[in-house]
Amino acid sequence: MTETLIDLRSLLVEREEFEGSMVSKLREGLAQGGPQVRALKEINDTLAKKLTTAQPAQAKKLHLKLGVVHFYLGHMPQAIEQLKLSDGPLAAFFLGRAHAQRGEYDEALKSFEKAEKSGYAAQQVQLQKAGVLRLQKNIGEAKTILAKLKDMAAHNAEYHFQEGGIAEAEGDTPRAAKSFERAAELDPAHTGALFRLGFLNDLVGNDLDAIGYYEKCLKHPPVGKGVLYNLGVLYEDNGQFDKATDCYRRLHKADPTDERAKLFLKDSENSMTMYYSPEDEQVSVQFRQVMEVPITDFELSVRSRNCLKRMNIRTLGDLTRVSEQQLLSSKNFGETSLEEIKIIMNQKSLRIGQSLDQGQQYEFRTRPQSNLSPEEQAMMGKSVSELNLSVRARKCMNRLNITTIGELVSRSQDELMEAKNFGVTSLTEVKEKLTGMNLKLRGD
Repeated sequence: MTETLIDLRSLLVEREEFEGSMVSKLREGLAQGGPQVRALKEINDTLAKKLTTAQPAQAKKLHLKLGVVHFYLGHMPQAIEQLKLSDGPLAAFFLGRAHAQRGEYDEALKSFEKAEKSGYAAQQVQLQKAGVLRLQKNIGEAKTILAKLKDMAAHNAEYHFQEGGIAEAEGDTPRAAKSFERAAELDPAHTGALFRLGFLNDLVGNDLDAIGYYEKCLKHPPVGKGVLYNLGVLYEDNGQFDKATDCYRRLHKADPTDERAKLFLKDSENSMTMYYSPEDEQVSVQFRQVMEVPITDFELSVRSRNCLKRMNIRTLGDLTRVSEQQLLSSKNFGETSLEEIKIIMNQKSLRIGQSLDQGQQYEFRTRPQSNLSPEEQAMMGKSVSELNLSVRARKCMNRLNITTIGELVSRSQDELMEAKNFGVTSLTEVKEKLTGMNLKLRGD
């Protein structure tokens, strides 16, 4: 049986007043899908036309409706512009939410104060204020507010969402997840809770669960940029390039000045036209695995082992990127050691200098322990997570098994670009982060 669509036009155009009790009906209508979003865009045009001939008293009501409509369409600057021209508790409340969405936290707090003083539900305002204070890192103040509202814990989704946000800020991920799950249970359309659940699953590699939560967010406008970016990356990781492209296209359409969205869109569109062979992929995977086999896995003479150690040649792949002459130029590395290495390489169907044909020359790297200061060694030992990389770049670090800053700077641009979904955008991001620490990739 076909679901009967809620009449949004009757709700927003035909009725002169728009009150807080109608917001849930609007949300319910938008959750019915694409036709309702298109209807809301048409309603926006109708309200804008009515505004051109409206008297002052009616104009304020139309500004309120337009502000709410723009909010749910995700047009926060326009929502703020319209809501500032209206008055009343509902206008102030949505103005606070719009400011918060844009990261304008001081303005958001001022608007919520105004909403509460003018009669908006005090508990709902306080919960929103707790969220803003948490985002401002004022965790103590946010916890104080929630402590006063603990009687709402049994039935209020927003309360549990804010509890989860504080737990997450304090590093208690299990407690955060439990609170977000409770929020989503009480309000299946709570996009804040759904997004955080998607993000937490994304972090631990539960791609399918993360995709499921992010896709639920798409059904309940306004859809945040974070949802589209993270979902697009996950779609790419799972080979759903058409869906990834759709996410980035929506981002680019919403904000044509967003260069990041433009680059992600270009990357995903290119991925859709690439030829893919499962057989070639399997061969490629097996080849990369062989290239990463450590030298220490083989029985070598003490002299050969020590020479390779001094040159910091650690894998069979390193040996394919160095010439025989370079090996022989090393102190105490003679023809006997060379023949010993050749035998090992032949066993794996490799040869010394094999990658040089592709321009992948090995660059001799000084071992960190040999000439770095204690401060520099500490820097090299830091986790790569301290770079605060985007989801896409972070996943690429995981694929390459790069866990420390030292491991990252030992890689070249070409080596990073070999990782799945690691494109120019991610490379630029990594280089900018390293530059901020006065570091560079190998070969830069």
